[in-house]
Amino acid sequence: MSTHTEHQAPLGQEPLDVNDSKLTRFDIVREGLRRDDIEIVHYEPQVLPGTKAERRLTRVVAGFFLITGLAATAFLAIYIWWPWKYEAGRGGDKFYTPLLGLTLGVALLAVGFGILTWGKKLLPKEVSIQDRHEGAVDSDSRTITGQTMLYMADELGVKRRPLLGISLLAGLAPVAAVAAAPLVGGLISQPHKNNQMFTTGFAAADGGQKIRLVREDGRPIRPADISTGGQLTVFPGIEHGVSNRHADSPTLLIHLRDSDAQESRRANERVGHGDYMWGNYAAFSKICTHAGCPASLYEQQTNRLLCPCHQSQFLITDNARPVFGPASRRLPQLPIEVDSEGFFVAKSDYTETVGPDFWERP
Repeated sequence: MSTHTEHQAPLGQEPLDVNDSKLTRFDIVREGLRRDDIEIVHYEPQVLPGTKAERRLTRVVAGFFLITGLAATAFLAIYIWWPWKYEAGRGGDKFYTPLLGLTLGVALLAVGFGILTWGKKLLPKEVSIQDRHEGAVDSDSRTITGQTMLYMADELGVKRRPLLGISLLAGLAPVAAVAAAPLVGGLISQPHKNNQMFTTGFAAADGGQKIRLVREDGRPIRPADISTGGQLTVFPGIEHGVSNRHADSPTLLIHLRDSDAQESRRANERVGHGDYMWGNYAAFSKICTHAGCPASLYEQQTNRLLCPCHQSQFLITDNARPVFGPASRRLPQLPIEVDSEGFFVAKSDYTETVGPDFWERP
């Protein structure tokens, strides 16, 4: 059985030669529709070429695309040059994220309205009906498909309305740059300059002076202040150490029982933290590594620290390893010791990043 299918023209009409140079592109498109059993039941241009209505709609669409380009360019300028580092008070950094959202939102809305207006107001209205069928693809079908795609490009009217093409290019080029900006942003400005994302209030002061661990009221802490099995939330003993300026610094100081302390020291030695504890005391960050909530519910019988937000649990005697819940990284441990006056101090800042952020992503 032959697999070749003869194209049948409608009753009383002979098939056209699609390679005839006298045929217009629309003639070839219409012939292709006939061969594919498609009937155009409605075809109506919405605006006539060269009329005031067409020029007005062209300007509207071009305006939307130019707004897109301006907003996307503003996004790039803010992303690169606007101050983004956090400063106490109400500095320019407070507007960094809102302005990024505003400019990107305006750019996407404008390009959307521009495309909708172009499609709804400038393109012809067409309603077609097709009977679905299967058949082999021959050279004529390929010619018809190619001409149909070119005809669709003609229908967009870019050649006849060059303002649309120019405005579309001017609008979408900055949008493409916006998409690439986060990928190359680190090459424009180092986001970790001065190591500000890897230091807390426990970083040694100028001159190497070690920072004391203090209560919420600022009083320093001695070992005798915490009973066996007890725990206490501590802060860096520096100016504003208990305020939101050092919101990454709250730490849980725990007095472990003898057997638990021995187990914890062995676990520390396995990861090179053999000198992080002082006696039976250990200190861990309270900032949950899942979403930054305060992991503050300590259960001394099991030595587990629970984060109440999403129920992550950390085993203190095993380097605060996550044993339940969504957290995937252990709580950082603060190296501690006692100074000459008998108060707890941080031997150094945290040696691992505190809280959740980019370092959790492979």
